[in-house]
Amino acid sequence: MSAASVAANTFGRADEATFHPRPTYEDSTMHITFVDETPVFDGDDLAVHFTALVDGEAVVCSISAEALEDHFGARSAREEDLLPAFERGVARIRAVCAEALDDNGGEAVVLRSGLFRVAGLEPE
Repeated sequence: MSAASVAANTFGRADEATFHPRPTYEDSTMHITFVDETPVFDGDDLAVHFTALVDGEAVVCSISAEALEDHFGARSAREEDLLPAFERGVARIRAVCAEALDDNGGEAVVLRSGLFRVAGLEPE
């Protein structure tokens, strides 16, 4: 199953989604945008999944519950705490995700807590 199919099945029809450019990152060699849909909680992995488009191809990415707790104010690893934390930090999450996607050639990424402390990826 293609990444676009996974994204469409997970998040609804990809062609009906709204896309927003990521925060500025002029050095990227790829065009990276994000689907403006509600992220999906994954209780098995304790993560929240969201979709990026890399040069038009859907790539499902994730952020760990720990990262949402450590950096975005989630009070627990429960869905009702993680999803609002994701929404509060969505701009920074997308910016860090775009950096990670650019660094790994556009492959799916899992954003973990330590990545938000890496030099160059902290908020300005």
